[in-house]
Amino acid sequence: MLKTFAKGGVHPPENKFSADRPIEVLPLPAKVSIPVSQHIGAPATIVVAKGDKVKVGQLIAQSAGFVSANIHSSVSGTVESVDPVLDSSGYKRQAVTIVVEGDEWEPTIDRSPELKRTIDADAQTIIKKIAEAGIVGLGGATFPSHVKLSVPTGKKADVLIINGVECEPYLTSDHRLMLEKGHELMVGIQLLMRALGVDKAMIGIENNKPDAIKYLSDISKDYQGISVHALKVKYPQGGEKQLIKALINREVPSGGLPIDIGAVVHNVGTAFAVYEAVQKNKPLFERVVTVTGKNLAKPSNFLVRIGTPVSDLIAAAGGLPDDTAKVVNGGPMMGKAVTDISVPVTKGTSGIIVFPANESRRKADSVCIRCAKCVTACPMGLEPYLLIRMSQRMMFDKMEHERVLDCMECGSCSFECPANLPLLDYIRLGKSEVNKIIRARKN
Repeated sequence: MLKTFAKGGVHPPENKFSADRPIEVLPLPAKVSIPVSQHIGAPATIVVAKGDKVKVGQLIAQSAGFVSANIHSSVSGTVESVDPVLDSSGYKRQAVTIVVEGDEWEPTIDRSPELKRTIDADAQTIIKKIAEAGIVGLGGATFPSHVKLSVPTGKKADVLIINGVECEPYLTSDHRLMLEKGHELMVGIQLLMRALGVDKAMIGIENNKPDAIKYLSDISKDYQGISVHALKVKYPQGGEKQLIKALINREVPSGGLPIDIGAVVHNVGTAFAVYEAVQKNKPLFERVVTVTGKNLAKPSNFLVRIGTPVSDLIAAAGGLPDDTAKVVNGGPMMGKAVTDISVPVTKGTSGIIVFPANESRRKADSVCIRCAKCVTACPMGLEPYLLIRMSQRMMFDKMEHERVLDCMECGSCSFECPANLPLLDYIRLGKSEVNKIIRARKN
């Protein structure tokens, strides 16, 4: 029997239309806008000015603390402005806008396609290079990777878990990366193992990707300590806590972190970025993005420079269909609609999904009859029907007691609700308010 997590979960339609589309390099845009806050933590501090000439891979914003990340130019050209721009959240945030001129890279970056398997760096050097390269979690969370690898005093990791699940419907960027960059991925995993001081790594992949499972299983025999595990297709299998439960049968305590039980989890995209950073001296300034939709002419997987307008990706995939009503950044379960397709791709952009009108309208909600389908679906064992009522009544102190901060915002409750209640919307509101209460209490 295939492994999976114990509590909850749903199975939305997979719609992996771009799974058989190889990664294409998206042509350079005319202009990029690179936000300086593309990660959890403090925004980076801009170190360039209007009129400066920059190269591909040049540092343009310095991390502003331990939980922060460097930002590098994804193009060569002239800095046009250092001003706020609209991003995918719908808010204007500080960014560096660069007019593209040619494609001149920093000479220290190794651009050769040759696989570099020999690892010379020690643990501290690997972590330092990862920090310098501005690598963050590419599965969507965008947590600075060097922070995860800096294990706190008194804690110890004994296993590295690599997330190749890609359980969100529509998205296929990780799938294609596993198929096309398998050996680079394996070396990246070895680098992460050395950084953590562990001799065991487990790659979890949902069973709807048999080609990736077979390929990585075959090549993993040449990389000591790395194993590949097929998992049951069940959303949100790729959640950090759910993946840990499925693979090693340990449970992260409420309010705790994976390192509390000896595990560290990284996405396959992050592992590949680590390979490029340490072995090729290449900062994180581009990533693979899925562009897809039921009515899109050419669902695709593109290698995209950070800061490229989303509109460029959609144009390369055939353009917006006439019946488009919504464009979502990320997957359909956890992603968010963008207000303008001119917003830039960031490090956390895993996919762009174009939805037609008939799939974009919210259904009218009705009365909750306490059927508990949301409770059954919740992978964290919460009671969403109760949390929504508390949020609507602004009972935020009680929401904290009901473990609202354990909510991973996977959307399983809303997906299953027969009354079409906006459960996740109100739970997100409640989480935000509870976090404010906790910050005020600390101050």
